[in-house]
Amino acid sequence: MSTLIVLMPSRDPAVHSQEWQLPELPFVLLDKAGNTQRAGRSALGLLPKASATILLIAARDLLTLAATVPPLKGPRLRQALPNVVEDHLIQDPQTCHLALDPRRLADGRQVVAAIDRGWFRFLLEGFTAAGHRNLRAVPVARCLPVAQTEPAPELAEPVQPTVSSVSTDRGTAADAADVSSATTPPALEPVSACVLGHVVSTAPPLLPGAAPELAAATTQTALELAIVRGALAEGFAVPAASVAATVAALAGGAPVTGYVLTNVPGEPASAAARAALSAALPGAQPLSFEALARRALVCRFDLCQFEFASEPWRLDRATLRRLRVPIALVVASLAVAVVGANIQWLMMARQRDAISAQMTELLLNAFPKTTVVLDPAGQMSRQLQQLRLAAGEPSPDDFLALSDRLARSLGPVPANGIAALDYHDRRLDVTFKPGVNVDADLARRLAQNGLAGTMDASTGKWTIRSAS
Repeated sequence: MSTLIVLMPSRDPAVHSQEWQLPELPFVLLDKAGNTQRAGRSALGLLPKASATILLIAARDLLTLAATVPPLKGPRLRQALPNVVEDHLIQDPQTCHLALDPRRLADGRQVVAAIDRGWFRFLLEGFTAAGHRNLRAVPVARCLPVAQTEPAPELAEPVQPTVSSVSTDRGTAADAADVSSATTPPALEPVSACVLGHVVSTAPPLLPGAAPELAAATTQTALELAIVRGALAEGFAVPAASVAATVAALAGGAPVTGYVLTNVPGEPASAAARAALSAALPGAQPLSFEALARRALVCRFDLCQFEFASEPWRLDRATLRRLRVPIALVVASLAVAVVGANIQWLMMARQRDAISAQMTELLLNAFPKTTVVLDPAGQMSRQLQQLRLAAGEPSPDDFLALSDRLARSLGPVPANGIAALDYHDRRLDVTFKPGVNVDADLARRLAQNGLAGTMDASTGKWTIRSAS
């Protein structure tokens, strides 16, 4: 089963939902053996199709928190989750999609992830309309390597974060996810920090002629930063010059393991570009985009839950459009089969009525005194039998007829070997004398003479009747 893994951009909270648009997305396509088939950057409609599609949701779009979840399931759990996380959200919990991590923490709590419902629906419906089935959405922060337990070298002197050190010209650092408020992480817990690349705009350009310059000015100065602390994660858009100071301030003295996402399809692969990203987080280890994508294969935290649960068997409009020709052919075939079966039944019914009328006509022509016709064939047979008896001809099941044909069928069996003949109910019971050898071909010879014979294994008596 092939798998397509796509890295999604972060939502711009300053852009109205009607203006959302997806830029070209980096992807990697893996075959069923896990080998890389294709990797690149493409528009949504041109992405390759696969058996399964995994979306890597940006850390800045998600709020993750550990909470005590009541032991509920299905719709009742969906109704209870907003009450569990409402104290940690800025916006209305009903406007957020909440997903539950199936793995429990050591203290029995579970991780709840919150994402703007409209943005999440926009992503999923876009991929569904493009023909991608069996969708999964996993947090990109869950695909980062686990933080080291030993203290890593310090990245910078701890400083108190200020508005200017964690914000861009759009103020995007303050929106750890537009759905969240800041939380205080546990002290001295190992931290993983990863620079995921430059901020990608999801808004249409206001000035088409100045689009390249505007995009370069607004995105190249801000970097996507993911901070992972245990099972929880946060995302920020941070100026490139403030990444190290921001990580040190948020770590609060805890050991930090830094990573920089490299080899992202479509991004500059020059040594200067790689050096610029690495300089933003000194001492960070390179993490290739393909390695990040492969870690998504084993991530069990699927955000597609409740109303967004993936249902590959469900027929949506896009699937129905693709299947309209096969469905039309199946319906036409069924209609032809039903019409053909009914036409054949009508033809055979007419043929049956014609044969019955012909048999009735023959019976009435041969025996005009017949007043009621119920079974033409049976009545004709009985009338002919009565004529034979009136003419003195023996009936095939009379005693003389049966005994005559029995005599012709004995063959090697001696005629004086018969001990008794008993005739009743139009059949002949034959008892042979003890010691008489009745060969196995007697039944065949009886059939050749128009008789049917059966032997009682317990008494050795033969019952013979007319085969007609």
